[in-house]
Amino acid sequence: TIGPIIPPSIPMVIYALVSGTSVGALFLGGVVPGLLMAAVLMLTVQWIAVRRGLPREEPVPRGQRWAALRGGLLPLSLPVVLLGGLYSGAFTPTEAAVAAVAWALFLGFVWYRTLTVRMLVKISMETIETTASVLFIVAAASIFAWVLTTTQVTEAIAQWVLSITDDKWVFLILVNLFLLFVGCFMETIAAITILVPVLLPIAIKLGIDPVHFGLVMVLNLMIGLLTPPVGMVLFVLAKVSRLSVEETVRAVIPWMIPLLATLAIITFFPGLVLWLPGLLYP
Repeated sequence: TIGPIIPPSIPMVIYALVSGTSVGALFLGGVVPGLLMAAVLMLTVQWIAVRRGLPREEPVPRGQRWAALRGGLLPLSLPVVLLGGLYSGAFTPTEAAVAAVAWALFLGFVWYRTLTVRMLVKISMETIETTASVLFIVAAASIFAWVLTTTQVTEAIAQWVLSITDDKWVFLILVNLFLLFVGCFMETIAAITILVPVLLPIAIKLGIDPVHFGLVMVLNLMIGLLTPPVGMVLFVLAKVSRLSVEETVRAVIPWMIPLLATLAIITFFPGLVLWLPGLLYP
């Protein structure tokens, strides 16, 4: 849930593609909400650990901390390469992807020497499969969006929503409830590509910034990954922990509270999202 909020983020790239919003602005907009999510989730970890009396481990010696940090500096520098190149204008988002792949290949083949040609072929085939499925979804959703636009369905929906309320805060509450429901049944990228052409024009008419709306939408759909019946993360957690899906759902419930609290905060305090983009994209 937190990964696609802190840049780089595939759902944000898809949202930018569909909405025409700046990828860089979206990435910057996710920094503060991502840190906020990290804070509330860490507090939740602490609360659960204390409440359940979980054992404490011995503190890691300072020397080992620096050794671990040095060992992870190069992999952790990947976001720096991506964001630094984007914001400095050194390369476009597409070129940034190439730079990221080149850096990862260098680390795998040359620096750590843990990557083999056979592994690279396997990873490449998995990537091709994933990319192809995403592009098919994007292509189908683009056609769907064109049909909605040419038939003026989006305009009709906008007028219907505006006849109910012209208050942007009420609209955002309704959108949150709707997206939380959608997230229970629809895959993230499909939901973004299908719903953005319908909802974003209404949001813009009500004076909601597209970057703010994008973060609200992505976070809603990330929470949807934890909700039954088709939450993808639920099934992964159940498999890894060797629990039933029902047991996993019960275990996940306490974590929904900080996530929903973060969603409410970034919904009603758009400045948290727009502060950093406003500095570089005035």
